[in-house]
Amino acid sequence: MIYLTLFYEFFKMGLFAIGGGMATLPFLQSICERYDWFTPQMLADMVAISEATPGPIGINMATYAGFQAAGVLGSIVATFSIVLPAFILVMIIARMLSRFQQSPGVQAAFYGLRPAVAGLIASAAYSVASISMLHIDAFQASHALLDLFDWKAILLFAVLIVATQFKKIKKIHPIFLIALAGVIGVVFKF
Repeated sequence: MIYLTLFYEFFKMGLFAIGGGMATLPFLQSICERYDWFTPQMLADMVAISEATPGPIGINMATYAGFQAAGVLGSIVATFSIVLPAFILVMIIARMLSRFQQSPGVQAAFYGLRPAVAGLIASAAYSVASISMLHIDAFQASHALLDLFDWKAILLFAVLIVATQFKKIKKIHPIFLIALAGVIGVVFKF
């Protein structure tokens, strides 16, 4: 039964998470709330690992979530089912798009998808930021505003945002910045 549930959830995710891997985050949050496959903290870790490893983020996250839920076979089912809708849709669209490419309806549909994708990605960014830079539980316990923020994470975020605006740092390959952030996380015990 777990494999059917995995197939259903990740097939649905692959079908509706238009816009790339970060657009899968709201779906993963929903899965996190409904099933005990992974915690919100594990979701944040999945995002970090998926960003740092080669390959599409959504597929990496599906593989990780499937493994957490049902081991190796679960990771295979989740990965297959998140890719399957895109494969099916691409096959259908490839046959039809050449005939309807200039259609005003098709153009309007693509135009309408842009804000929806931006909204999904913004929601994902908010989720990741709140998990990685806020301590909501500590704030609820103490009601002290200073306890709400993870100051080390916010400082690292701010330094990297500012640093990546310099031309010399922009030339550095992103994998080195990711590795540097990982080393900083280990050294300063994030």
